[in-house]
Amino acid sequence: MSWHSIALANVTPSAWKNGGGLTRELLAWPSPADWVFRLSVAEVQADGPFSRFANVQRWFAVLSGAGVRLRLGAAELDDVHTLTLASSPFCFDGALPVDCTLIDGATQDFNLMVRADLARAHMQRVTGHLQTAGTLARTVAVWSGDAGAELRLGHDHTALCAQTLAWQVLPAGVDLAVTAANALLMEIQPCP
Repeated sequence: MSWHSIALANVTPSAWKNGGGLTRELLAWPSPADWVFRLSVAEVQADGPFSRFANVQRWFAVLSGAGVRLRLGAAELDDVHTLTLASSPFCFDGALPVDCTLIDGATQDFNLMVRADLARAHMQRVTGHLQTAGTLARTVAVWSGDAGAELRLGHDHTALCAQTLAWQVLPAGVDLAVTAANALLMEIQPCP
């Protein structure tokens, strides 16, 4: 089984319509026009709203900078989430209005979006060593972070350079081990 990979430096950024940042789309599967899941890195440069995506589950993780405050839904203050480099990835409904406030300057953030009627996903940070249990077939993707990562499938080892995304479809019964200083592991499964 071989990994597909793409380095962030090789992806051309797209400016946001509202002028508040840039996005580099790393993977849109099966196609950019009609994706089931989409992975990207965003540079948030100014406070403002996020785009809304009906029927989409979104995951968000801070990669660099002091962090953000996300206010979801209406203006109730009790639905504000502060996210930093130390925070677990945050999952929310893409249809909700989301207002983003930078804590202390621009941030770089990782985004995973999944069409909720077609697939389900999970994102987690890897700081050290993590082994997944492959009870079901799934697509796995690993963002290597700033220090790179090592991936192990059985006896096969793959080293990822810093700021690289690697992915592949794994059959049921295949476990993945990831070793990294601060990577992200994503697992995406089709809905039954």
